[in-house]
Amino acid sequence: MMANASPSSLTVEKAAALLGRRARWRWAEVLFWVVAAATLFLWPERHLILNEIAIIGLFAVSLDLILGYAGIVSLGHAAFFGLGAYVAGLFAKHVTGDPLVGLAAAGLVAGILGFATSFLVLRGADLTRLMVTLGVALVLGELANQMSWLTGGADGLQGIMMGPVLGLFEFDIFGTVAYAYSLSVLFGLFVVARMIVNSPFGLSLRSIRDNPLRARGIGIPVNRRLVAIYTVAAVYAGIAGGLLAQTTQFVSLDVLAFHRSADVMLVLVIGGVGYLYGGLVGAVIFKVLQDVLSAMTPQYWQFWIGLILVLLVLAGRERMTDRILGLWRRLTGRSAKAVDATRASTPVPEVQP
Repeated sequence: MMANASPSSLTVEKAAALLGRRARWRWAEVLFWVVAAATLFLWPERHLILNEIAIIGLFAVSLDLILGYAGIVSLGHAAFFGLGAYVAGLFAKHVTGDPLVGLAAAGLVAGILGFATSFLVLRGADLTRLMVTLGVALVLGELANQMSWLTGGADGLQGIMMGPVLGLFEFDIFGTVAYAYSLSVLFGLFVVARMIVNSPFGLSLRSIRDNPLRARGIGIPVNRRLVAIYTVAAVYAGIAGGLLAQTTQFVSLDVLAFHRSADVMLVLVIGGVGYLYGGLVGAVIFKVLQDVLSAMTPQYWQFWIGLILVLLVLAGRERMTDRILGLWRRLTGRSAKAVDATRASTPVPEVQP
């Protein structure tokens, strides 16, 4: 039976088998989420910062979908994050305080903006995309500042009152419900993102990232694929912003600031791009560093974070990454070639002097 199979059918079978292996949950992945769930009970006094880590992790996953898997560089990803935050806050203030409905509205509006701006992002090379994405975020930030009658301007959007999650769990001042809510949303969306990147659609995104001309030559609709993943990433970022607005019950112009986009880029630099868990691990490391250093040196903590990142990138980034990824491959069964190919093909934006 196999001897009579055509080469094309064998290739399809091999591709299906590869995607099937990628889609399997490894025990190390299960352990990761078990530990994450256990933090709900192990560190009740740290739920507020853990909630921030979960939100930053989701934000990083959204950027990784376009940077690590589609090769779209962005310095204005905070546009979708901030828009989602404002939509969720305004929705709770003027429509309904139901968290899930407000979160859906935040993701929907951010997705619409992502779809509308994706056609601009697809025009030009990496440097052009950087400028376009940065420009979109700057425009939204100025609009939020000028429309103070709606957004609160520099004073921020106040008076947000959230209802209980699922009508049962009231938000508390300790952040327990907020963290459980954010972690649940993060896990659900992570599972969806994992299915996307391990599907034929995700495989086509890798082809586009590696060689868009060859991908177009073999019949992959490059532009439609990029528009689709850019829209999905915008939805994820909008939901992350919505979570921040709902769990803090306050939205300021800070959600649209440039440092939001820069911070999430640094999170991916620390954790690694092209691998969804990189965004989550990077979020943990980045936020813990920020918390510890700001407690030790309140005035100079940004200097120390910058120094650590410079040393990480210039001195030990490759060696540390090789060791961490080597350990992770042994735990999850992922092939070395797949990880190395992902890292080697990830685009790095060049800055012209």
